[in-house]
Amino acid sequence: MLTHNVETFSQKNVLLQGEWRENKNGNRITLASPSNGEEIGSVPALSEEEVNEAVEASNAAQKEWAKTPLHERKQLLHRWADNLVEHKEAIGTMIMQEVAKKKSSAIDEVVRTADFIRHTAEEGVRLNGELLSGDSYNGGAASKTAQVNRVPLGVVLAISPFNYPLNLSASKIAPALMTGNGVVFKPATQGALSGIMMIEALEQAGLPEGLVNITTGRGSEIGDALVTHKGIDQISFTGGSETGISMSKKVGMVPLVLELGGKDPAIVLEDADLDKAAKEITGGAFSYSGQRCTAIKRVLVKEEAADELVAKLKEKVEALSVGLPEDDADITPLINDKTADNVQSLIDDAIEKKAEVVTGDEKKENLLSPTLLDHVSTDARVAWEEPFGPVLPVLRVKSEEEAVQIANESEYGLQASVFTQDIDAAHRIADQLDVGSVQLNGKTSRGPDHFPFLGVKNSGLGVQGVRYSLLSLSREKVKVLNG
Repeated sequence: MLTHNVETFSQKNVLLQGEWRENKNGNRITLASPSNGEEIGSVPALSEEEVNEAVEASNAAQKEWAKTPLHERKQLLHRWADNLVEHKEAIGTMIMQEVAKKKSSAIDEVVRTADFIRHTAEEGVRLNGELLSGDSYNGGAASKTAQVNRVPLGVVLAISPFNYPLNLSASKIAPALMTGNGVVFKPATQGALSGIMMIEALEQAGLPEGLVNITTGRGSEIGDALVTHKGIDQISFTGGSETGISMSKKVGMVPLVLELGGKDPAIVLEDADLDKAAKEITGGAFSYSGQRCTAIKRVLVKEEAADELVAKLKEKVEALSVGLPEDDADITPLINDKTADNVQSLIDDAIEKKAEVVTGDEKKENLLSPTLLDHVSTDARVAWEEPFGPVLPVLRVKSEEEAVQIANESEYGLQASVFTQDIDAAHRIADQLDVGSVQLNGKTSRGPDHFPFLGVKNSGLGVQGVRYSLLSLSREKVKVLNG
């Protein structure tokens, strides 16, 4: 059984050098539920000295782990996945309490995470090297042969966000382990309780001592010590664009995979199936109260279809339940008051600039009703800024070209959706959009997990997805055999 369960977790600590222990100075960060403000636990606030211990321990353990056969790494990951599913109720409950995600979605996250880990384990054993003959290249020497293998990078720093405390942590840790790396895991502070429970499941699966170390604490206190540590060989970060850009300026030659913000547009043409578009856009915009980098964050609709689409969106949005995650509400309290205040400021700014509130615009502390805004102008902040909350602005456009222009003027480039029954138009628009992925007649989303996932501009660096993450967490090493 997991000992880090909901009732007793506040007495538990972090995994450092193979031991679950308290930090030396005894300082802890108390965590409260976004839903009711009640204390749900605490995590140690580590010092820079303890960060050094974590990195050094992962480095020492990684040397042996790199020698471990692939089938043994695969077996560890499968046992880890099994443990997560066995304890999905307890871990899902913690996710619900910690980040105010509705219970069914929280449990689904645990199960999806286990599926991701299993897929990573199976794909990892298929990463093969290659043998190259020198005479295959014009002017090459027939006596030369190159043996190209994939080897681990060393120690990976995995920094995860609050909104998917399991899935977006395991999507870094599982491929890192499968490719022979050590891991230093820095969970988001609000999300650390769930993340630590996930690592306990990994330890109980047979994790080698010291291979994975957890560093909890305030980013302002230990963030720089982590990202600039000489013992870190790769950083995989999911979070805000401002933080990611700042990090990239500090780390020098250390390779980065950055999953940052987005301002994903849904472009709707006049011939679109508007019932389908309304359903997909509502789900894409308001799932987990809009606290997703891949959420649809603005609608660019042709004027000919705008009235009908807005009416259908209004009906869908007003059908969403608003309340507590314990009641499995669709719209739940945002992660903190600061986020809620920022979302409200975006709504207020849009109204000042002549936007129409179709539905919503009700706020009680950090619980906001889902808000649909129409006739939003490009002068409004909500047309450009990422809200990370339940607000959807509708911008009416005169042409396909105008929609593409507004979409591409964003500093972000994560995903976009295009709704039309004209397949040629769908491909034409998709080819012009400066984003990592375009969804045709579907909402923006991260999965399936084996698809490549990436952003351009201020939305990120590098590519994720099962095979792509395995490749990014390993490198080629060449041996040239001279005959």
